[in-house]
Amino acid sequence: MNVARPGPYVIGLTGSIGMGKTETAKLFAAEGVPVFDADAQIHALYAGPAAAMIEAAFPGTTRNGVVDRAALSAKVTGDLAALARLEGIMHPLVGAARERFLADNADAPIVLLDIPLLLETGLAVDAVVVASAPAHVQRARVLARPGMSAAKFEALLARQMSDAQKRQQAHYVVMTDQGLDHAADQVKMILADIGEKIGHA
Repeated sequence: MNVARPGPYVIGLTGSIGMGKTETAKLFAAEGVPVFDADAQIHALYAGPAAAMIEAAFPGTTRNGVVDRAALSAKVTGDLAALARLEGIMHPLVGAARERFLADNADAPIVLLDIPLLLETGLAVDAVVVASAPAHVQRARVLARPGMSAAKFEALLARQMSDAQKRQQAHYVVMTDQGLDHAADQVKMILADIGEKIGHA
């Protein structure tokens, strides 16, 4: 039997690059679920509070007070110490924004945290949803992006937990390779299942 607890039921959404995570988050939002988008939060921080901190740590990586993502990427790619330094700046800022989001939506029955490295960072949530698609679909989607190369794609994959590992840790999987309507139906089923759980809490 579930124990009633304060605050909303927290879904963590993740998925490897090109798996349709962003579109899946939009489907949850369309069902009225408040969504915290970690990537969007990072973009906002790069254009605001984090810019001066990143410039101090990585000189020459901002332009007009905004982080130049290409310049920053060049400084940290392949340098684990630099990447750890960047994460040391960004993780507390994103964490604080996430806590504000949860406080602002404390009365919502369900909220969703859209976090690419959800499982890698070990953030505690009530249920994990993984957006997934067959490997050939993922590869085609990613290589169609501007400026993407096979080498870049492989490097990105190497930094992420594999799709198979993510699916093993998921409470729910949304397959995104059969169209938006199919994915939307899966999202509705997930919310119905969670609704039953919290309804009986």
